Amino acid sequence: MISELEEKTTVNILLCEDDENLGMLLREYLEAKDYRVDLCADGEEGLDTFCCGNYDLCILDVMMPKMDGFTLAKKIQEINSDTPFMFLTAKNLKDDVKEGFELGADDYITKPFSMEEVVYRIEAILRRVRGKKNVDQNIRKIGGFTFDIQKQILTLGDFQTKLTTKEAELLTLLSNKTNGLLQRDIALKTIWADDNYFNARSMDVYITKLRKLLKKDPTVEIINVHGKGYKLVIGGKEENEE
Repeated sequence: MISELEEKTTVNILLCEDDENLGMLLREYLEAKDYRVDLCADGEEGLDTFCCGNYDLCILDVMMPKMDGFTLAKKIQEINSDTPFMFLTAKNLKDDVKEGFELGADDYITKPFSMEEVVYRIEAILRRVRGKKNVDQNIRKIGGFTFDIQKQILTLGDFQTKLTTKEAELLTLLSNKTNGLLQRDIALKTIWADDNYFNARSMDVYITKLRKLLKKDPTVEIINVHGKGYKLVIGGKEENEE
């Protein structure tokens, strides 16, 4: 199965399923097919696990305690909008299917399902995703800036600077949500793995550094959203919501 996906020998999957028996059976089946699977029993655990890992695909049950699959998918997209995901659900309501695909889901499987079908659908998603990749996948435009994510280099005309790893990770998260909200707790858990006071103060320092760099383009700004997080605003001014 995995041999068909030549670009990568190990595929990392985040599986979020609150039905303990189904979750363990699906994990064991996928691991037997040489996938690496992390199983979470609720949405909050799924979010924390995603923030600390590097996943090629997320499989999310819609109805979970603490955080449902739709909410979890939105938060995952805030962290990395390129991560594909599919929903598992006991429901077959058109509104649920519609909401799932509107969120950007790559697939939607209704319970009960065959394990073999899940594998076929996973392979189809990964083929589509990898077929879209190109040599420019790590290059991002931020206003007049060019940001090379892999090399951590920010360029504007003749100006060029190498960002620290934390600066680059933070700018990547911000640019994933251009003109949208990057939640403060999401950024802390993703980059520092903990949203304690000291890490929060450290993140504020990096935000200040990025602001100074981005001032070279007056159309680019990082604004505070009081009690919530930050926005990377491009092409128009917004007032800090403090």
